[in-house]
Amino acid sequence: MVIEMSHKNSYMFTNKSHTQKGIMATILGVISLITLVYTLVMSYRSAGQIPGQYGAAALLVTIFAFVGVGLGMVSRTERDKFYFFSYLGIFLNVLALMIISAILYAGAYEIG
Repeated sequence: MVIEMSHKNSYMFTNKSHTQKGIMATILGVISLITLVYTLVMSYRSAGQIPGQYGAAALLVTIFAFVGVGLGMVSRTERDKFYFFSYLGIFLNVLALMIISAILYAGAYEIG
């Protein structure tokens, strides 16, 4: 007696797609974090004697991060979409904002 097991298809067909705003939020988060890491490394290498361009870069990172959080939150409200990039974009941009906040806090109170 041969028992045949039903083989269930492992494919799931759907018309869902990733949100474009969520993808853009993720890209802005990655750009922000890369810029922050570069700025921190170059500042460390020059023993804290940094040019004004690094401050301008930090300001742009802050703007990008706020825009990225906004895009991530707006993309989360779209219906019938995948939200992976929305959540990832929000996380990366909030992380960038936390790093900027820590840098400003350390600079204001001269920690370290």
